[in-house]
Amino acid sequence: MILQMQNLPAQWIQPDWPTHARVRALMTSRQGGVSAVPWDSMNLGDHVGDHDADVQANRKRLATLIGQRPVYLKQVHGVESVQLDAVTPQGLQADACWTSGPGVACTVMVADCLPVLFSDSYGRWVAAAHAGWRGLAGAQGHGVLESLWASLKRSGADLSDAMAWLGPCIGPQAFEVGPEVRSVFDDGSAEVQALFTPAAQGKFMADLAGLARNRLHHLGISRVFGNDSSPPWCTVAGSEFFFSHRRDSRSLGQSGRMAACIWLDH
Repeated sequence: MILQMQNLPAQWIQPDWPTHARVRALMTSRQGGVSAVPWDSMNLGDHVGDHDADVQANRKRLATLIGQRPVYLKQVHGVESVQLDAVTPQGLQADACWTSGPGVACTVMVADCLPVLFSDSYGRWVAAAHAGWRGLAGAQGHGVLESLWASLKRSGADLSDAMAWLGPCIGPQAFEVGPEVRSVFDDGSAEVQALFTPAAQGKFMADLAGLARNRLHHLGISRVFGNDSSPPWCTVAGSEFFFSHRRDSRSLGQSGRMAACIWLDH
């Protein structure tokens, strides 16, 4: 079971999953930082209009609390993944990352999109993916999760005992999409079709976390923890705890970003 870290803000999430003690992970909330409204207060995004000094102070606070160097990607809602090590620079363009060594934290930033963390039971590697609907869908059923999995396989990583943890994201009661979104996921299966509930004017309410669980199942990952698509995991509904681009941008013009991090202790 993952060891609990001390001195973290109470609202930050530490995954409850049966991984190796060497594997450490957390998900920040909107609490615990220095940013002012509307980025209050633990905004980690440097591209959302917040004061750079506040963002850097928040990023330094996160690094200090976890005792690791988070690597922030330039996320583009794509499918590319990159391997990290202790000297990997910041800002590589990718939406997933992985490492098999200590000294670096695989990090993805979200504010409605789904963060997916991976590990194996033996603490040999860890990975993180940023899964909005575009990246999750990809093309011809090959999205960011499949791309990350292929990269791990090419590296020789043993994937036989893998597990995943899903963090907070926009929930199925808040994620209204058009038929074009449904069409890119629709593989003809009843399982996928059930994740789109008809709404008004030909639209659908989509279950983003459910779609990720379906993709993980097809990758052979049966042990999936965290977000079960229930209301407490919804970033739109949880304004006290979570940033939400869909909720905040409509009223405030912008939203902060949270981070999900996973790394290996020595």
